[in-house]
Amino acid sequence: MEPMTTDTSDPQPLFKSAPSRAIKEINRRRTFAIISHPDAGKTTLTEKLLLFGGAIKEAGAVKSRKTERKATSDFLSIEQERGISVSSSVMKFNYKDYEINLLDTPGHRDFSEDTYRVLTAVDCAVMIIDSAKGVEPQTRKLMEVCRMRNTPIITFINKLDREGMDPLSLFEDIEEKLQIECTPITWPIGMGKRFKGVYHLSRQELGLFSAGYTPKSGDGIVITDLEDRELDRHLGSQARELRDDIELIQGAADPFDMDEYLKGSQTPVFFGSAINNFGVREMLDSFVEIAPAPGIRRTSTREVSPEEPAFSGFTFKIQANMDPAHRDRIAFFRICSGKFTRGMKVRHHRINKDVILSNATIFMARERSNIDEAWPGDIIGIHNHGTIKIGDTFTEKEPLKFIGIPSFAPEHFRRVILRNPMKTKALQKGLMQLAEEGTIQVFRPRINNDYILGAVGVLQFDVTMARLGAEYGVEATHETVDLSVARWITCHDKDRFKEFLGKNEASVATDSEGCTAFLTTSEYQLGFAVEAWPGIEFHKTREYN
Repeated sequence: MEPMTTDTSDPQPLFKSAPSRAIKEINRRRTFAIISHPDAGKTTLTEKLLLFGGAIKEAGAVKSRKTERKATSDFLSIEQERGISVSSSVMKFNYKDYEINLLDTPGHRDFSEDTYRVLTAVDCAVMIIDSAKGVEPQTRKLMEVCRMRNTPIITFINKLDREGMDPLSLFEDIEEKLQIECTPITWPIGMGKRFKGVYHLSRQELGLFSAGYTPKSGDGIVITDLEDRELDRHLGSQARELRDDIELIQGAADPFDMDEYLKGSQTPVFFGSAINNFGVREMLDSFVEIAPAPGIRRTSTREVSPEEPAFSGFTFKIQANMDPAHRDRIAFFRICSGKFTRGMKVRHHRINKDVILSNATIFMARERSNIDEAWPGDIIGIHNHGTIKIGDTFTEKEPLKFIGIPSFAPEHFRRVILRNPMKTKALQKGLMQLAEEGTIQVFRPRINNDYILGAVGVLQFDVTMARLGAEYGVEATHETVDLSVARWITCHDKDRFKEFLGKNEASVATDSEGCTAFLTTSEYQLGFAVEAWPGIEFHKTREYN
């Protein structure tokens, strides 16, 4: 039987009408995020990708906090203290003449909606699965967001150096829980103490495992015929197991289909051990070939192609005080079309003003450098003095509004308790700025002056309190409140909406964007309200204004 192939030896350029320089730069870009459940190896894989890309010389200590070295992608003090990632960061590196923008998402089980929103700014994602645990809850949540945009997914099954589920059981678990077809690109030979390496199905190469070894391109042993006795020499008795496995999967698994993958309905699968550098390069080599270049983005009026000469882009993240010494605020900006050049004038459409982008930066986690030019797919940082919000669109001329940058209904709630009433204004300023970042959501009930915080993960409440103290000088804490569900509400009938607000005043609040929300104690109570008030629309997500 013929070996499976990724059919990626000569990827076709996406755009042919733009100037040749623009075509080249667009097709060199790869912008992606890594998604996983905590402890599946996300931070480790991120560091190894940066290592192979030459962006760092030494991977950070992931498991131990006794050393001075920290994971490159963690820059908040709470991250360094706890050894976890709680805020998304952006890292840029080169690999094989490709420009790669990696958006690293928090790896803790209690993450912010910042994690969700980052996925709206990428063109594909790498999903990490722990071979011993299979699909876990946070991965399922993140996949739901990827489904909103049919984001292409590449899967890396990690920790093969430990005992885990057999590969076919892992495939079954992924396909059943995530509703995405798996097609193997590499195949493992054993696991745990019997882990010998992987066989690359399309390249017909055998990669032999050794702990801590850093493989180089061309290191693989070419085995074009699985009956070759060379296989037995390297694998011993496990050679027969590999032959049987390959025969089985070639008969049972569908070959890699680029169209199905780009639609988000099929995922190519790689196996390895990120902590030992193994299998990462094989995945990265295929990633730069099959990951999509920047594509079309939707606005409220039309679709925007990256090949268009006019510059456009949108803000998907705000991060305050990345450098506490300068009290700065950076807007993370995804370029969608045209070319960015230092000092260019663009229109900030929400406030209807022209601004000059004179000091844009690229990121290597907390390290930044100024740039003179950037292209579609690139993520740049813009210094923000409080005028830029998530979802803001910038163009050279045409008034556009990029859509699909949602705010998600929170799942957990707390009431803020201020220790010093003299700090009320500082508290208000801090909460509003943190809400603009998407760290938390802030609701003001109609019936009192409380500040109710909402988040998709409870860790964000501690993050908020820590940052209020460190960045705004506000000593505050939080307490539980009898709420568990929030929905934004709209109604086409103004009189009906006014009636609803009057009769449900105790459950109505206004968020930091001025949008009206319905807060209640349970899904049951929400269902009761939905049934009792036809014509009132309850929304789990909303677009940023």
